[in-house]
Amino acid sequence: MGIGSNAMRDRWLLAPVVALALCGVACGSGGDSGARSSSAAHGTAPTTTEVPTTAAPAPTTAAPDPLARPAWLGTRVLPTGADGNAEVQPTPPELDPRHLRTVDALPPPADGQFHGTVTPVPADVAARSSWQPACPVALDELRYVTVTFWGYDDAAHTGELLVNRDAADGFVDVFHRLFDARYPIEEMRVTSAADIDAPPTGDGNNTSAFACRPTRGSTTWSEHAYGKAVDVNPFMNPYTNGPRVLPELASTYLDRADVRPGMITPGDLVTGAFSAIGWEWGGLWERPTDFMHFSADDR
Repeated sequence: MGIGSNAMRDRWLLAPVVALALCGVACGSGGDSGARSSSAAHGTAPTTTEVPTTAAPAPTTAAPDPLARPAWLGTRVLPTGADGNAEVQPTPPELDPRHLRTVDALPPPADGQFHGTVTPVPADVAARSSWQPACPVALDELRYVTVTFWGYDDAAHTGELLVNRDAADGFVDVFHRLFDARYPIEEMRVTSAADIDAPPTGDGNNTSAFACRPTRGSTTWSEHAYGKAVDVNPFMNPYTNGPRVLPELASTYLDRADVRPGMITPGDLVTGAFSAIGWEWGGLWERPTDFMHFSADDR
């Protein structure tokens, strides 16, 4: 063939090669040819879908409650000492100082304000109290008093007391003053016969008035048995007579110079409130000295 025929032949041989080359670029190969063709057609790189991972939350540990009541509170009976009384022991660190959360005996006030009531003693309250016909005061000579108080948890709570009817209204005034000053009280409930007869654990702190029992170390009736005495924060304001201390674990609070919340001191708000209704403070007695005790007859 001539020169023209050779050129024609070369174009004819090159055509399939060019076609295959173009298809390799545009068409790709294998099962993902469509995706590759689309990416090439738009000038973009293929994309990969990634599933996000979520890290597991770190475990959290609740902070300890500084006002939590020890699990052993009220359960560890004290041994008897050589004098026949429960043995006085060092104050546990959990109670030095003592700032425990109040356990409600009655519903707390919904509005957080002070409320005080005075009524004859309801039958159900009498049944769970220490009153019995042999007590030196008739039931109708007592009154059931409820008052609001501040706990060590900085919350308002409802307390209950049995008190002689002659002092009932005055008690409402006293505890109203203490509430207004946010004086802390851990517990305030009616004393039961079981409370009086319970073996000593040395860690009680119930603010209470009427209790049908004799005077400590005596066979004569206590002023508590007439509803004419009250013990306020006994643990912070213990009774002491020589080596004897009540409650038996409250020795740290015999240091009256180290004034801690709930303690009663000469001339303070608490002594002033009770003095206003004519009640005297046992913290001024020489022996025994009864820092928790207020009474109508100074005994």
